[in-house]
Order: sequence, then structure tokens, then C-alpha cells
Amino acid sequence: MDRLSEMEAFATVVDQGGFTDAAKKLGISKSAVSKHVSSLETRLGARLLNRTTRRVSPTEIGLAYYDRARRVLNDAGEADALVTSMQSAPSGMLRVSVATDFGVNHLSPILGGFLHEYPDITVNMVLNNRYVELISEGFDLAVRIGDLEDSSLRARKLAETHKQMIASPEYLEEYGRPQRIDDLNEHKLLHYSNQANGSVWKLTAPSGEKRQVRSAGWLTVNDGQSLLNAAVNGLGIAFLPDFLYADAMKDGKLVPAIENHAPETQGIYAVYPPGRYTQPKVRAFIDFLVESFRDRGPGDW
Repeated sequence: MDRLSEMEAFATVVDQGGFTDAAKKLGISKSAVSKHVSSLETRLGARLLNRTTRRVSPTEIGLAYYDRARRVLNDAGEADALVTSMQSAPSGMLRVSVATDFGVNHLSPILGGFLHEYPDITVNMVLNNRYVELISEGFDLAVRIGDLEDSSLRARKLAETHKQMIASPEYLEEYGRPQRIDDLNEHKLLHYSNQANGSVWKLTAPSGEKRQVRSAGWLTVNDGQSLLNAAVNGLGIAFLPDFLYADAMKDGKLVPAIENHAPETQGIYAVYPPGRYTQPKVRAFIDFLVESFRDRGPGDW
């Protein structure tokens, strides 16, 4: 007889407290349940059930076997459900955390295409500039830019962006153009207010040396678009990704603050909780993002 069927018959007898109720639960005859249990006891060479005219209860060995058998049966049920789920159409609520600047400028415009392709999925997109705790805060995935701090998460790279110091030609004409990183100390820098490292820029010098620059400015704000607008209006030098400043630079409203200073390259990633199984709705969204940003990259925003 099938080993899993024997286990299921035995475990159901224990759960239901007898053969009659177990047979009803399984949808088979009482004699079939009895045969499964007898075959199991014969194969194991041990009595698993105490049988009386009034009740059936597991022996000491039977109780120990029941605990393990129930785990196996639960795992088997989850395995069946997993296969069914993976073959089903993606559906359900998808909760996504996205950096505000990227979400507003590049994710929001393409969401309609995703929702039309997967009408059974609803999206709850939360825009913020902090690292959310995916599992404890109930997010299915997040789109993050830069170094990934939590190595326990799974990640898939979507694209790259260049982060560069930029300023308006009018600002540079009035205050002069910095020639090297040290000159930034004499300039007005525009800062993000919610960066973990405060008003500090981490830069790479032409020599490859990692440098940190801190300088006061006229504006500190927790929104990249506002910093971009401030830079365009000549309020100082901003350090922003090219997916924000690309259009302004093409229009001549902004230029590199330090000529010939290589921009910092940052990855853009979809990150999601670890595990062997990725929910269909999450897999569908990540595949959609990969395809949508396939031709995007430094200089292509």
C-alpha cells in the first residue's frame, strides 16, 4: 500500500478518535481505513493503536509516530498547494515600498501597464525614503537604490543610475566652479534631510580614494525633486541620481558641478523576503520591472 495513504489513515484515526469518523473524514470505507492502519503496523513491526470496543487511542510508540507523520502530511499538503499556486494566475494585494523620487518619476507612470496585464492583482504602493522592514511591516517587496544593507533579503537588479554633483550655469557663474572635491567646502550644498549619515556626501576622488564632504547650504529637504528644483534655480550644488536630473541637463538647465569628475554608479534593485518560494504576484511584478527597465541605465534616463 502507499506509505503516505497509510500515514494519513492512521493520523486521521488519531485525530477523529476512531475508525468510523476517520472513514467519513477521508471519504473511504471503514474497512479501507482499517486495512491502511494494519498494513502500516505490519510494515513498522509495532502496534500503534490501542483498540477497545468503546474507543481507539494511540500507544506510546503510536503517539511519537503520529507527531512525525502529521508533520510529513502537512508538508505534503503545502507542497501540493505550492504547485497549484505556482500554476495559478497571479492575484491578490501587492504591497510595495519605493523610494519617493524613483516611484513618482519612473514607477508610477508604468503601473497602468502592469495592472492591465494582471487584472487580478491590486497594488498598494508606499512612497518613502527610508529602509522599511519588509516582513514586519507587511511589504511584499521594495525597490531600493544604492548599496543593499540587508544581505538576508533576495534581490534582483533592475537597472543602474549615475549619481552626480550638479548645479545651474547661473550658480557656477556667480560662485565659481569647484575644481576638486576640497573646493566644495566653499560652496552651498543642497542636502537630503533623511539620510542616515546626515548632511554628508560620500564621493570617490579621481585617485579612487573615498572621501566624505560636509558643508552647510541654503536648503535641506527630504525630497529629491525639491532639491532638483533648487539646483535649477541656482540655490547650490545637489548630489542626485541621473533618473532625476537627466532632462534638466539635456535642456541646459544643469551641468556637472566639477568637470571630469566621474559620477557614482548605483544599482536599482527589487528586494523581497528570503525563501524557496516566491509568490506569483511578486514574481510577476519583478519580471515586469525587469522588462520595463531593460534598456534603462546610466545616461539613458
